[in-house]
Amino acid sequence: MGREARTITVNRKAYHDYVIDETVEAGLVLKGSEIKSIRAGRINLRDSYAREENGELWLFNVHIAQYDAASYHGHDPERPRKLLLHKKEMESLAALAKTKSLTLVPVRLYIKGGVAKVAIALARGKKQYDKRETIAKRDQDRELDRELKLRNK
Repeated sequence: MGREARTITVNRKAYHDYVIDETVEAGLVLKGSEIKSIRAGRINLRDSYAREENGELWLFNVHIAQYDAASYHGHDPERPRKLLLHKKEMESLAALAKTKSLTLVPVRLYIKGGVAKVAIALARGKKQYDKRETIAKRDQDRELDRELKLRNK
């Protein structure tokens, strides 16, 4: 029986700024104080991205707060973190990102089986009018839900 994944954080800004195409699960190389901060929910994925460097995928601009109980050997909150993927997955993601001018964006960080995982998405940037359409549709759906709720009472 597989253990359920416990979501720590979701990158809501990524869903606002990008059209999400495909997601892949990846592991993270972390220090002990980083995983403790993640378990405490002290992480921010806003404005973060993944990029290929020297045949490896790295996660940039992820802020993991300092763990208070850690010794002076803590961690740098903004350091790049290596993503753990199979080599073929890594190569195909990097190739798609380059050829189709897509961005690799972390959309969700969760704990699965005691290990921190991140969902990396191939994303295409939205234009300003696309963002407005998304907001208008969301507001329209909310109004519809309110109307249905009032009718059913």
